[in-house]
Amino acid sequence: MLLAIFNTIAPVIVCAVVGFIWARRGGRYETAFVTRLVTMVGFPCLVFETLIKVDLDGQVLFLMGASALASTTLFAVIAASILRAGNLDIRTYLPSLTFANTGNMGLSLCLLAFGPAGLALGIGYFTVNAILVFVFGPAIASGNINLRAVFKLPLVWATLAAIVVMSTGAELPAWTMRSLEMLGSFAIPLMLITLGVSLADLKIEGLGRSFALSVVRLSMGFAVGWGVAELFGFEGIARGVVIIECAMPAAVFNFMFAEMYETRPAEVAGVIMVSTLLSFLTLPALLWFVMGS
Repeated sequence: MLLAIFNTIAPVIVCAVVGFIWARRGGRYETAFVTRLVTMVGFPCLVFETLIKVDLDGQVLFLMGASALASTTLFAVIAASILRAGNLDIRTYLPSLTFANTGNMGLSLCLLAFGPAGLALGIGYFTVNAILVFVFGPAIASGNINLRAVFKLPLVWATLAAIVVMSTGAELPAWTMRSLEMLGSFAIPLMLITLGVSLADLKIEGLGRSFALSVVRLSMGFAVGWGVAELFGFEGIARGVVIIECAMPAAVFNFMFAEMYETRPAEVAGVIMVSTLLSFLTLPALLWFVMGS
C-alpha cells in the first residue's frame, strides 16, 4: 500500500517541482500560451478520448457532475459562514475556499490512483466544477455574473460531443482516436509543470492567516467529500474520486481572479501556496484512506 501511495504522489510532485525549479532558475516559460494550449487543445482531446475509451454509463457521469455541484455549494456556504465569523472579506477569500485545484492536481491523482476509469470519473466531476469556477469565481470577486462564460469552455463542448458519441454507439476511425490520444497526452504533465511555475511566481502576504485558511480548505474539503460520497451512495473508485477532488488545495485560477478584480491578490496567493504545500503533506493519508477503503 505504501509503495502504491508513493507511486501515485511522486509523479505529481516531480512534475510540479520541475516547473518550480525551472521558474526559480530564470527559465523562460510562456504560462499564458501553455495554459491556452492545454485549455483549447490538450484538455478537450483528453476529455473526449478518455470518456469514449472508458465508455462510462451516462447516469454515472451525471451523478459525478451532480456531486461536484453539491460539494461546491456546501463549500461556499460553510466558507462564507467561517469568513463572516472571522470578520474576513468574502470577496477576497471565498473563491479560494470554494474552488479547489480539481484539474492540475485532482485529475492527475485520479488517473494515477485509479487508472483511466478514475480519470473518466474525475472528468465528470471536473467539468461541472470548471463551469462553476469560471461563472461564479469572477462573479464573487467582481459582483457581476456572466453565464456566457460557460459556452466559451472547450471542455464543455468536448464532454457533450463525447456523450453524443457514447449514446449513439458511433465508432470513430482508429487514426482519429490515436490523434486525440496523442494531443491529450500532454495535458496533465503540462498542467502540473505550469502549477509549479505558477507557485514559483506567486508573491504572498499574511502567512499566518494563509495557514489557518489553508487548514480550513483541506479539512473542509475532506469532510465534505466524504459526506457527499456517502450522500450519493458512491463506492469504490467513484467514492475515491469525489473525496480526492474535494480535498484538493485552492485552485491557482483564484489568484487570476484576484489580480483581475484587485481583491488582495498577494493574500490570495498565500492561501494557494500554503494550501498546496500542506496538501503534499496530507496526500499520503488521503490516498491511504481512498485506496485502502
